[in-house]
Amino acid sequence: MSGVMVAGMDGSEGLRSGAPDGRSEGGREVRWSARGKEAVVLRLLRGEALDALAREHRVAAGTISGWREEFLAAGREGLKSRPRPEEDRRLVEAQRKVGELSMDLDIFRALNEEIDRRPRRPRR
Repeated sequence: MSGVMVAGMDGSEGLRSGAPDGRSEGGREVRWSARGKEAVVLRLLRGEALDALAREHRVAAGTISGWREEFLAAGREGLKSRPRPEEDRRLVEAQRKVGELSMDLDIFRALNEEIDRRPRRPRR
């Protein structure tokens, strides 16, 4: 399968796999990278005509509309053909939180040690 760089009028580029003319290559569906889809969707959201973008990129207008809906619902992650499973997203978030709490604990321990090193004043 060949890779084809697709350049937009605004200088954005995306990678599209398949035949250069947008047709199926060897009976396979043309696959767009999430970044390439995002570039097309952003041009659409900036006001370019859907039909002009569809002709330029040799993609059905309905396909681009679907990309737009996926992008609005989930950003670039929604444009990926294999989005990260919910469990992976939750694991990454839990790992981030554990790291944050670990740093907080290190700070509190350091402050506690500093307080213990200071001489205590007698109570009145």
